[in-house]
Amino acid sequence: METENATLLTEFVLTGLTYQLEWQIPLFLVFLVVYFITIVGNLLLIALICNDPHLHIPMYLFLGSLAFVDIGLSSTVAPKMLVSFLAKSKISLSECMIQLFSFVFSATTECFLLAAMAYDRYVAICKPLLYPGIMTNRLCIRLLVSSFVGGLIHSTIHIGVLFRLTFCNSNIIHHFYCDIMPLFKISCTDPSINVLMVFIFSGSIQVFTILTVLVSYTLVLFTILKRKSVQGIRKAFSTCGAHLLSVSLYYGPLLFVYVHPESALGDDQDMMDSLFYTVIIPLLNPVIYSLRNEKVINSLA
Repeated sequence: METENATLLTEFVLTGLTYQLEWQIPLFLVFLVVYFITIVGNLLLIALICNDPHLHIPMYLFLGSLAFVDIGLSSTVAPKMLVSFLAKSKISLSECMIQLFSFVFSATTECFLLAAMAYDRYVAICKPLLYPGIMTNRLCIRLLVSSFVGGLIHSTIHIGVLFRLTFCNSNIIHHFYCDIMPLFKISCTDPSINVLMVFIFSGSIQVFTILTVLVSYTLVLFTILKRKSVQGIRKAFSTCGAHLLSVSLYYGPLLFVYVHPESALGDDQDMMDSLFYTVIIPLLNPVIYSLRNEKVINSLA
């Protein structure tokens, strides 16, 4: 009855990253530069892959798709975050749903793409003679389409279930974007079903993709160690090392946000972790995958 009589909220205020006024302008400038470099770096990588016929192979098609998703992930979060440094950042319920949908879609698609890239490296290194027959253009396209469709379905499920919640207690979201966990905290409807959905679907996707990556690179490692060619070992480690670094940096904070128990510093810690995989990782991925990739460097030259 209390919920029925309360005024339902349709507009929220994002607290942003910092409450200290003296840090707002410097942080705004820093993250503006970070966002600019992220967009330019990922667009440049996509352009290189599109323009160089030598890069029209599965590994680089996955990499180009990852760059595209990183642009979407960063653009979903960064603009609203930049606004919060300069003024009170308000967001309507509909805008909040759109932002959350875009975030879940991009983050989930990236998980599937990282798994597909790990499988591609497994086939390339462990079964090099069979690689052209296994990793065909048809399979590559299927993996790409499945990654994006998986992201679309996952985000649609969470947004659909989120419509059952009402907000009447507080319109303050302690975050720099509309994330699902902060919304649960200010809901005046019991979010237990939503939390269960996050646990089941997000947990299953993360477990599946992480296991795919771990199994793929474990088999790659065993194959590499059996080789006698120093040059071959060095090349394989260089390629797979970049992939593993990207996967570790992405999944570490992502798992911590959704797995660790809540604490008094939970909101601030979650924001720092979220900042890492929504803003920093899209910046680092082009660097990680390009600087130690001979074909990309040659394409640049």
